[in-house]
Amino acid sequence: MTDSQSADRSLFSLAQIQHLMRVEFNRAQRYDYPIVCMMIAVDRLGHLRDLYGYDAKEEIVEGVVGLLKTNTRSSDFLGRLADDRLLAVVPHTPPEGAQVLAGRLLSGARNLQFAGDGRSIQVTLSIGASHNSGGATLFFDAMLVSAEDALADASGAGGDRCELIDPGAMNE
Repeated sequence: MTDSQSADRSLFSLAQIQHLMRVEFNRAQRYDYPIVCMMIAVDRLGHLRDLYGYDAKEEIVEGVVGLLKTNTRSSDFLGRLADDRLLAVVPHTPPEGAQVLAGRLLSGARNLQFAGDGRSIQVTLSIGASHNSGGATLFFDAMLVSAEDALADASGAGGDRCELIDPGAMNE
């Protein structure tokens, strides 16, 4: 996929991405392939909005969306949640692949160029990811909740990192 094709992909709404995730999760269980759910948030986004304004916040979010689109496949599902978090559903991807993708996103975000009030704005991400590759995850909701918990852990640890959780292992 070229960068222009990748950039043309639109984000799904919350309802759409949750429906697609549910369908893809069921398919992954039926055909026994791994799937990853990633929640991505810009670190200190509210603070950046307060400092530089709403337009700067939207520019940053759109820059991160572009980064996500260029680093994911056309078969991956991308959505924007109501609170400016992003959700990626990445089928046929084991935990190791999720770590590689997260590394590219974290590195790419650090290299994004934004300016506000004549100053450079440093952008970092927190990423929470969950996967089903252990086979014990029975419901897609568990993956979503685990990704949210992992995102909270990543953000709480200072951001600029990815936390990966196997929701099936949590029930053992």
